[in-house]
Amino acid sequence: MRGTMKTLEFHRDEKKDRITVACADGEVSVYSHCAYCRHCRGIHVGKRMVPTPQIQAGADLRRGTAGDDTLMNAAMMFNTLVRDGSAIACDDDANHGFQRRY
Repeated sequence: MRGTMKTLEFHRDEKKDRITVACADGEVSVYSHCAYCRHCRGIHVGKRMVPTPQIQAGADLRRGTAGDDTLMNAAMMFNTLVRDGSAIACDDDANHGFQRRY
């Protein structure tokens, strides 16, 4: 069962075109870590929390109702949400750090 979610605020480095968050593993890239971590539950965009597109894509793949392009589309949507967002919703209450989603 999932516990409460914590909010990991984005740290933007415009010069390097990089967005990071303070994870249990230290400061990590949202694009290369959070996007592929099973603890990432969504992105805060404005006043809303938008569920991570990879969650639905993974469920569709397990059911056999989607192809590889579904994962690619989910990754592109994730990147768009991050660009417009301010934080990650993370359910890693036990501070285990990164755990591969796939």
